Amino acid sequence: MRHVMMTGGVMLTLLSATAPAQVAPQSRPQARTAVPLPATQALFDSYVRTGKMPGIVAAIGIQGQPPVFVSAGRTGIEPNAPAVTPDSLWRVYSMTKPITAMAAMILIEEGKLSLDQPLSDIYPAYKQMRVLTNPQASLDSRPATKPITIRELLTHTAGLGYGFNAKGPLLQEYERLGLMPFAANAQVEAKVRPTRPATLQQFAERAATVPLVAEPGTQWSYSMSLDILAAVVEKVSGMPFERFVQTRLFAPLKMTSSYWQVPASVANRLVSNYTFLGDTIVPVDPAATSVFRQPPSFPYGGAGLVMSARDYDRFLQMLQNEGQVDGVRVMKPETVRLAMSNLLPPGVTFGGVAGTTGGAAGTAAMGYGAGGSVTLADTPGGPGKGTYGWGGAAGTVAYVDPTRHMRGTIMVNYFPADKYPLRRDVAGALYQDLGRARP
Repeated sequence: MRHVMMTGGVMLTLLSATAPAQVAPQSRPQARTAVPLPATQALFDSYVRTGKMPGIVAAIGIQGQPPVFVSAGRTGIEPNAPAVTPDSLWRVYSMTKPITAMAAMILIEEGKLSLDQPLSDIYPAYKQMRVLTNPQASLDSRPATKPITIRELLTHTAGLGYGFNAKGPLLQEYERLGLMPFAANAQVEAKVRPTRPATLQQFAERAATVPLVAEPGTQWSYSMSLDILAAVVEKVSGMPFERFVQTRLFAPLKMTSSYWQVPASVANRLVSNYTFLGDTIVPVDPAATSVFRQPPSFPYGGAGLVMSARDYDRFLQMLQNEGQVDGVRVMKPETVRLAMSNLLPPGVTFGGVAGTTGGAAGTAAMGYGAGGSVTLADTPGGPGKGTYGWGGAAGTVAYVDPTRHMRGTIMVNYFPADKYPLRRDVAGALYQDLGRARP
């Protein structure tokens, strides 16, 4: 679910590894009188016209300015499906992680948490963790020699595993304990829910019973750490996690289309999610029966949100503006700068993750911040230094490039995220558009 090799040039490498999909060819659903990004619009139209995907929406913004929205196609492959808009609802999966991370950073700002505070301060069950000696083959383990810290939860360096990349006995143990904080569709959910913990607090406590895949603070390992961090936010704040996020982020930022459960009143805006049989696209979570229309077991801090492009752009504007949008401040500038800096423990590096999870292994040197990757140096024709962001398993992408003063959100919904080179293609189109815009 995850990573963005973000923008570049004057905006450029917005993308570099994700993808469209094959559907019945469609025509553009509505005429447009103004096309501010013509090459990008033409690219999106061609994706839809050639049947690569049902619909796509992007929000592209320069610092201090409202977003430019580019869209094409429909919310599903049905010919009568509504046209996608900036307010269509998409499964952002791992793009939930930066939001959870910023919720934790608010508590750090307020002195209720600290970056290097042991997780066992909040959950004593994590005081004596064990580390697998051969994660691929058995659950044999030894005592951990280091404590898990909040920094390590934020940066996937706690040594925790994930149901998406675990194998063998470890995966079986996650499945047995229901440590699968992810919703695919109603059919899979019916099988997983009976074993999954019923609350965030139960999830965090149960996760402490499974050995780690690595010693805390020693390597980057994509994990369920942001789900555990959501439980930390809930316990430390004394407020249900979803209410904390709503109260401290969504409401003040006027993010009115972000949901853990899509209400019936706006279900007509939800897109369908797809997968592929070869190059043929097939529904995996149709909007009409989507698992996101039912309440989750608990709010998944690592993969639980459904959001509009307009809303995610509001969140990115907040980061771009160092904590505020339209004069409403939700974080201090120094907190945002810290969150978007390289927070990896000494000696730990980050080289990207699999495109099938929404990630991309890029050429730029990268670190890892609070729930998202961070580029460590300017890349010619690529991301500027300090570019922060992440992506989702169903192809979504988000980034903020403070060097180029750009931000971008791209919304699509299909598995796997890297079926087509969407990020690369959009980067090229944006470069062409922005090149035209230069004197």
